[in-house]
Amino acid sequence: MFAALICTDKPNHLKVRLENREAHLAYLEGSDQLISAGPFLNEDGDMCGSLLVLEVDDMSDAHAFAAEDPYAKAGLFQDVRIEEWKKVIG
Repeated sequence: MFAALICTDKPNHLKVRLENREAHLAYLEGSDQLISAGPFLNEDGDMCGSLLVLEVDDMSDAHAFAAEDPYAKAGLFQDVRIEEWKKVIG
């Protein structure tokens, strides 16, 4: 099954994102569950959230993945939605 993680940064937390970006990217690169990932951008072109698509056995795996993300551990996110997602095209 696929899961989408839709993460919104806390306002004025770009510094937290940048300080933890290297650890976050290493975490993603070390995952065999990750299908696709990238940041959301605000009107100024600054990163302000994340979208990740995972292939997991069940939704508890997606929740565990999200909890171990260095961004989450650093308190970057205001909100994290984890939704089961159905791939149709691509």
